Amino acid sequence: MKKIAGEFKEFIMRGNVMDLAVGVIIGGAFQTIVNAFINDLIMPFIGLLTGGINFNEQFIILKLPEGVEASQVTYANASELGASIWGYGAFITAVINFLIMALVVFLLVKGINKLSKIGKKEEEEAAPTTKKCPHCCEEVNINATKCPHCTGDIPAEE
Repeated sequence: MKKIAGEFKEFIMRGNVMDLAVGVIIGGAFQTIVNAFINDLIMPFIGLLTGGINFNEQFIILKLPEGVEASQVTYANASELGASIWGYGAFITAVINFLIMALVVFLLVKGINKLSKIGKKEEEEAAPTTKKCPHCCEEVNINATKCPHCTGDIPAEE
């Protein structure tokens, strides 16, 4: 049992596991911010443009139980009344959430990549290790004086 506990401790203390845990926690908090941005700032404008429609509460009634009228069913109380609904509005909101989250993550990664390139010098081009034989145009070692393909003399480069 001690061996398993030691292995688990070693696994948990690895840098990439801790980084992943921090990423998940920050991602959850960031998702809350994005949801608030969508629900409180974006969706009201979309509702205004579409004539006051609240997408989160848009649904289609698939089946009503006996004794329940369609006018009684709302998105919030549908399950209590036993009505089957298709909540397409919540799906539209989730898609908008995803697209905005993907855009923000894309912009963050792009910015981080740009920042990481600022301090780095461009890598110098590696010196060539081959040259072409002037007789047969085959690739040969840069230090070769005779071509291994056509046995022609290769003049030294200046």
